[in-house]
Amino acid sequence: MFFINYLDRTAIGFASPNGMNDDLGLSAAQFGFASGVFFIGYILLEVPSNLALHRFGARRWLARIMVSWGIVALLFTWVQNFEQLIGLRFLLGVAEAGFFPGAILFLSLWVPAQYRGRILMLFYLAQPLTTVIGAPLAGALIQQHGTFFGLEGWRFMFMGVALPAIIVGVIAWFYLKDKPSDAKWLTAEEQTWLTGALEAERAATGAEQKHVSARFAFSSGRVWMLSFIYFGFIYGLYSLAFFLPTIIEGFQAQSGVTYDVVQKGLITAIPYLPAAIVMYFWSRDAGKRGLKTWHIAAPAIAGAVSIPLALFAGSPAATIAVITITACAIFAALPNFWTLPTQFLTGVAAAAGVALINTIGNLAGFSAPYITGAVHDWTGGYEIPMFIVGGFMLLSAVLMVVLSRQRTNAPVLVEEVAS
Repeated sequence: MFFINYLDRTAIGFASPNGMNDDLGLSAAQFGFASGVFFIGYILLEVPSNLALHRFGARRWLARIMVSWGIVALLFTWVQNFEQLIGLRFLLGVAEAGFFPGAILFLSLWVPAQYRGRILMLFYLAQPLTTVIGAPLAGALIQQHGTFFGLEGWRFMFMGVALPAIIVGVIAWFYLKDKPSDAKWLTAEEQTWLTGALEAERAATGAEQKHVSARFAFSSGRVWMLSFIYFGFIYGLYSLAFFLPTIIEGFQAQSGVTYDVVQKGLITAIPYLPAAIVMYFWSRDAGKRGLKTWHIAAPAIAGAVSIPLALFAGSPAATIAVITITACAIFAALPNFWTLPTQFLTGVAAAAGVALINTIGNLAGFSAPYITGAVHDWTGGYEIPMFIVGGFMLLSAVLMVVLSRQRTNAPVLVEEVAS
């Protein structure tokens, strides 16, 4: 589900240099705005959607989200102008709102804390693998120009990546279970152990749902600090996701070599395969040692330094190598980051807190592509936009260090609630 989710929201990045910008007459700033407006709709309904998931159950709500966004994503096949593109991107954000934090919350209801980092890492593997597999797949679909229904290749690509969301959403309705006690594939002993472990964990935090409201999440300084840390990582992630295909397009003029659509897709995928491998071993190390501040801060610093350096690499191969370091840094940090909120939030507070963090973080999903495109149009290059990306990632590293010092002296949750 996460694989399809990320592919559908970033498909516009594959369509952009492969006919969509020319057919719709888009400038870099217009493309950046269309890419980012998705997150306005997403942000508006993020917290309400996650609270609805907590009320109605993951099975119904996640399935509803998938079918809704699949229908909207399918409509991109027939978009005719910039205004329609903006409208559909906004609606796609509305339809997808709540999926990612809902999935994080869902996993926290199933997996005890000692295993959660490992499980979140496996879940997060879908994101880099979306590009490893999805970029060549998108290239292959784009090559079917005029083959099916006379559609341009980029339009057929939108159709090809939208239909799986509807299909998998229907499957999820019947397959997902809201809690371990509903799972027929667990034995009675396994259900008892898992339910008991999760209940004991909630009791140990002193944070039963009846004692903690959603208001706590909005008033918690730690929640807001985590939100701003996440902002920096997402700024870097979507700057890469939306503009890397365009940067690769520029390699052709730089090197005098022409790439076909599938070759561009394969080049786009190069940074993400090492990123998936690094994420696996980095998260495994965090699980063995226990999560440390540097498991999140060090990748943020590596990303902050590497992404501006990519502009001065001097060759396409060197540029991709440096961008690979950036991708590895971002994906090494993200699954470890998401173990933090559920360490001190449970129940409805967890639903609200995780959604709030994702909401503030995803403001970067709007601002990153728009600022990158607008500054590129203003300056004629990607130098300043990439230094901005590096600055936000450096800010994430600094805030993570500050947060770790605050956590050392922080009172336990039940005392915070009492106060």
